[in-house]
Amino acid sequence: MGFYAVLPYLATHLGSGLGMAGWLVGLVLGLRTFSQQGLFVVGGALTDRYGPRPVVLAGCALRIAGFGWLAVAGSTATVIGAVLLIGFAAALFSPAVESEAAREAVRHERDTGAPRAHVLALFSAAGQAGAFLGPLLGSLLLLLGGGFRAACLAGALVFVAVLTGHARLMPRADPVRERVKAPAPHVVTRTAQPARSSRRAVFANRPFLLLCLAYSTYLVAYNQLYLSLPVEVERATGSQAALGWLFALSSLLVVVAQMPLTRCSARRIAPRTALVTGLAVVAAGFAAVPLTPAGPGGLLPGAALVVLLTLGQMLLVPAARGLVPDLVEDRHLGLATGALSSVSGVAVLAGSAATGALLEAPAPVRWAALAAVPLAGALLAFTLPAGHGGKEQGTRAVTG
Repeated sequence: MGFYAVLPYLATHLGSGLGMAGWLVGLVLGLRTFSQQGLFVVGGALTDRYGPRPVVLAGCALRIAGFGWLAVAGSTATVIGAVLLIGFAAALFSPAVESEAAREAVRHERDTGAPRAHVLALFSAAGQAGAFLGPLLGSLLLLLGGGFRAACLAGALVFVAVLTGHARLMPRADPVRERVKAPAPHVVTRTAQPARSSRRAVFANRPFLLLCLAYSTYLVAYNQLYLSLPVEVERATGSQAALGWLFALSSLLVVVAQMPLTRCSARRIAPRTALVTGLAVVAAGFAAVPLTPAGPGGLLPGAALVVLLTLGQMLLVPAARGLVPDLVEDRHLGLATGALSSVSGVAVLAGSAATGALLEAPAPVRWAALAAVPLAGALLAFTLPAGHGGKEQGTRAVTG
């Protein structure tokens, strides 16, 4: 919510408010994405070394400082500094929070028998609720005359609440370090684990790398909401005015349907099956665009894409996150969580250029090529271990 109260309005602020050229606006936005997604692996490594709590608190503090700086930044250099700080803050707290959520989901599954996907689905639904409410908060502040500075300060205040909540609720003990306190002399604690050994344990782990590649195809496909969908909406309606309604539809679907869908699927199918099925549904969304009648307003093909892509997302994201603890050792969970996002971010960067070149291709060719990306991911995911579903409890299938 704090993030989306600010970032949707950043490009307009940089262009209209500060008078930056279009290429410079694009550069600033690209730097923010790189400082966040590209550095997730750094936040994950720090989480493994120091534990999630200090990394989360440091990230929240930096996000508050970044939004405060952005509120008063008036030059190119200060704006770039502020957005880099905002991105790096997320690179700290996001993998720390996600790895701790995955760890607690596994513990909850072990203690209660409830599938871990329930916890991770709630995590996804909460994020989408924030993605829906944040722009509304930012728009309200802009309509009330507060301007972009008020949106930045509101985002900072949200993160003050986030920081306070984590400081109060996150366990002070490092769960991994506590678990490895054993009398056996060969046990290595987190702080004694060499960084090179940790990287080798994660990046030489073939099943985990296959998961990264499969998940990357989903993120390349998801990025089409910002690349191919606007082109389709403008082609169908003559403008992009309806785009916001389609984004709202996607967020509302996750908020309303994520938990019921996960409750239905988690006890019936293994995580690998959910991942494969979700990617196949995403592929069907792209294939459906040229096959769906235009209908009222010409928005039916775009709506079909959004609905099917979102349904696939709701199946595959909790499954992918739930598979990570099955594929890597607990003491490497932070690094693996960060690597999952960083590898995917690199794939999106490369894939965006390739899929952008398809915008000039005939529609059947374009949508068929886009459908092939998540379909290839589904084939990759099919080679992974099944993972722990609601019907199977016990120890890990693969320990990295």
